[in-house]
Amino acid sequence: MSNSCPLCLRAQPEFFYQSRKQKYYHCPHCKGIFFDREMLPDPEKEKGRYESHNNDIYDERYQAFVSPVVESVLQDFTEGEKGLDFGAGPGPVISKLLQDKNYDIVQYDPYFYNDSTLLEKKYHYIVCCEVIEHFYTPQKDFELLKKLLLPGGKLYCMTQLYGEGIDFGRWHYKNDNTHVFFYQKETMLYIKNQFDFNHVRFSGRLIVFGH
Repeated sequence: MSNSCPLCLRAQPEFFYQSRKQKYYHCPHCKGIFFDREMLPDPEKEKGRYESHNNDIYDERYQAFVSPVVESVLQDFTEGEKGLDFGAGPGPVISKLLQDKNYDIVQYDPYFYNDSTLLEKKYHYIVCCEVIEHFYTPQKDFELLKKLLLPGGKLYCMTQLYGEGIDFGRWHYKNDNTHVFFYQKETMLYIKNQFDFNHVRFSGRLIVFGH
């Protein structure tokens, strides 16, 4: 079935919502919400959308937005420990702010920093800021992220969770056509258990998985 859940791979998702341009499904097992597989944007349009973002690394508002990730890394790790900015995008502001503190962090992005050799190494921490909602194949992507972490490492994900009290039809977060998979708190708990993370911590938009 083309619309089996791309995270837990279960083949019986439920219809969830229909907009003018998109159809969404809900997985009763992992609680993920996702695009109809046949309506995913093609790579060229996806890259164009990312290039249109105003991701100026010197923008104080942008720096403030990512500050929960940066502050958590600064609290949890030291300069000598290695980090990966996964899905860094055209404006890797987290990397810039950490490098300003002499932190050792490298950037990987399939469109803008496509150095596959970085995916053959191990890291003390990985940051994914506003990235995981873009995953076409979250099962493979989280499997990779866990493999890249050293024991005792942490994965920092920033995204907006869906939950009770949110009107999906009016939810602005779904309107970006490169946001193709949405998570609920239950989805994150599924990821913790499925990929053998030791723990998961929720702090607003920041979700931290511990190896």
